[in-house]
Amino acid sequence: MGDFNRKVEETTSRVGKTVGETTERVEKEATEFIKYLNDEVVPAVRQHSTKALRVAAQKLHDLANYMDKHSAARK
Repeated sequence: MGDFNRKVEETTSRVGKTVGETTERVEKEATEFIKYLNDEVVPAVRQHSTKALRVAAQKLHDLANYMDKHSAARK
């Protein structure tokens, strides 16, 4: 029975160590991932969103001009 208890304790210790190391690694990776999102992804999304808004604004401007031109022709 003593041998069994020793093996259980060793296994528990190994599992605990592995879980601890994995937790540290996940925390480190999560921190790096958040930094990457903030430093790289967010600025790129903002830049492309601004460009998309400018293109949409130009298209709406063109549509308004088209509508003005064609409604003036009907009158």
